[in-house]
Amino acid sequence: MQLEFDKVQQLLTEHCKTELGKQMAIDLRLHTHIDYVKTALQQAHEYKQLTLLQEHFPNDFVLNLKTELKLLSIQGAVLTGEQALQIRKLAESMHAITRFFDHDRKVQYVALHEVIKETYYEKKITALIDEVLDEVGQVKDNASPELAKIRMSLFRKRTELRRAFERVMQKLQKANYLADQGEAFLNGRRVVAIYAENKRMVKGIIHGESDTGKTTFLEPDETIELNNDVQSLEREENREVYRILRQLTAKLNGYSGLLNSYHDVLGIYDFIRAKAKLALDMDGNYPALVPHAQVHLVQAYHPLLLLYNRKNGKPTVPVNITLDKDNHILVISGPNAGGKTVTLKTVGLLQLMLQSGLLVPVHPTSQMGIFKQIMIHIGDTQSLEFELSTYSSHLKNMKYFMENANGRTLFFIDELGSGSDPNLGGAFAEVIMEELAKKHAFGIVTTHYLNLKVMANKVKGIINGAMGFDEETLLPLYKLLIGKPGSSYTFSIAQRIGLHPSLIARARKLVDEGHFKLDKLLNKAEQDLQKVETEKKDLHKLIKENERLKREYEELADKERKNQQITFLKLQNKIKEDDLQYLKDMERKLKQIVVEWKRAEKNDEREKVMKAAEILLFRRREKQINEKIDKKVQDKFKEVGGQVQVGDQVKIVSNRQVGKLIEIRDKRAIVQLGKVPINVKLSDLVVVEEKVSE
Repeated sequence: MQLEFDKVQQLLTEHCKTELGKQMAIDLRLHTHIDYVKTALQQAHEYKQLTLLQEHFPNDFVLNLKTELKLLSIQGAVLTGEQALQIRKLAESMHAITRFFDHDRKVQYVALHEVIKETYYEKKITALIDEVLDEVGQVKDNASPELAKIRMSLFRKRTELRRAFERVMQKLQKANYLADQGEAFLNGRRVVAIYAENKRMVKGIIHGESDTGKTTFLEPDETIELNNDVQSLEREENREVYRILRQLTAKLNGYSGLLNSYHDVLGIYDFIRAKAKLALDMDGNYPALVPHAQVHLVQAYHPLLLLYNRKNGKPTVPVNITLDKDNHILVISGPNAGGKTVTLKTVGLLQLMLQSGLLVPVHPTSQMGIFKQIMIHIGDTQSLEFELSTYSSHLKNMKYFMENANGRTLFFIDELGSGSDPNLGGAFAEVIMEELAKKHAFGIVTTHYLNLKVMANKVKGIINGAMGFDEETLLPLYKLLIGKPGSSYTFSIAQRIGLHPSLIARARKLVDEGHFKLDKLLNKAEQDLQKVETEKKDLHKLIKENERLKREYEELADKERKNQQITFLKLQNKIKEDDLQYLKDMERKLKQIVVEWKRAEKNDEREKVMKAAEILLFRRREKQINEKIDKKVQDKFKEVGGQVQVGDQVKIVSNRQVGKLIEIRDKRAIVQLGKVPINVKLSDLVVVEEKVSE
């Protein structure tokens, strides 16, 4: 209650549609087993991802079938057609869910699939219902031979009755006895409305009169027997329908346990959907779970405050807090209404939500552990029943904390030591803090006591934190600064609101000089730190801008390199018109060689064909071209030999090109050919130098 977890539960309950889902939200409790918490968080996270991806999960029907399922398990009970149709919807919903989890989705949404891992879809359930009922829940004519026979007889009798009735109506209309042209039904029998003064003129049974007494409802003699036959057949029909439904209920009874599991599955998925919707409302995420006690919150928001501020168009300041084995107790100080208690409640509520399986409004890089105990002391807890004062109640709670805390405890104490003499209360508060630190408990404490701010830097495991405050505007910044104590700004606030200087001076004299100097020092340190933080933010902006420009430059450089490589490849792969003609000629000659080979019968004739093929396949033209290129290179350069070194002019043996060696990488080298660097084997290089022209 102190952390307002009940309000989060209420929001969750409002998102639930099924009775089971709502009950699960009401029964939401803190869990200390990491596997349970991990599964619950993963399920909510996966459903949230489904929603964000606009992927439909087939749990559309809101089916609260406790009554129907209870009837189903009772021997001799009978479901109505409408109730049986609801059971069919339940089975169909289960069928849709099992179909949803194809092979890929079983892997993608493994935690959601875990819900139906122990159950299965039984198509016999819908088959049994479809044999008997139509789409609106009426028993089909062919549900049994007897029902088909009864309904055929009933159809004929009703047709006969309708015709007989029409004849009677025509006769009465001619006699001007009818008070109403339409027919009517009373007590399930077909009657005519005639004027009361004519009732003795028509033979039949009077079934009633209108409120005014001017109209009499009469069953004519001609239709009495037919009405009797119709009613008799309707009773037979009802008995047969009841028998068929009882038989259907008995057959479905065998699947009672399975249908109950279907009902539970739909309720669980409804609950998971509610958790996902709540997460979307409050920007809930799945932080990293760690098996040990730890709190590392990045951009954490109080969920209720976030929703309230968003509704009112106000910003919410996030908090960053880390508690680990080295620094496990945080002492938060600062002025009143600066956000100390809100910060404390933020951490407490988020931990409760996490261990209850709810996604929390933090950055996904946050890390949160599982605590075995969460202890809370916030506000005035005096007890009239036990005649305890505020401070007595406070000490009683602190006694419980000290006796029961351990390394898996997370505690929250608001205004430690308040309600007593400042000196004595501060001393007790210091003792309590030391004891909790010895127990290796994790926690957050808010205080105004200077001695607690001082001890936080001396006792191992305790660190200071301060809520930011703008001394010029006298407005809180709602920002937590870790590593330094905060000033209460008592005299600054007094000066800013215009309290007479003489009163402030008198108050200062009454305060211990060291106490006043320390508070003033804290005041100045906090303002200096705020300036440093501002400069740090500006520096970060400049660094980010520099990184952006660097990325843009690298992208442009990379693009230019790619363009150069493409140009070089185009040059290398360019086929001239004469080369293309050469290839066509080669293809034609090869085809001719094949034809001649088939025609040749003697060995000497085949040898001639082989020689022609050899000449063609050795690519004389290519050889001539290569020789021409070699001649050009030899005319301009001469091979020097020796070991190649960076800066040498080298020839690439494989393609007969000359360039400058600019880099050696193990057994490979980078050679600059014109403007293009290429990567070749070191063994493919030979040192050359340009011939001097005579």
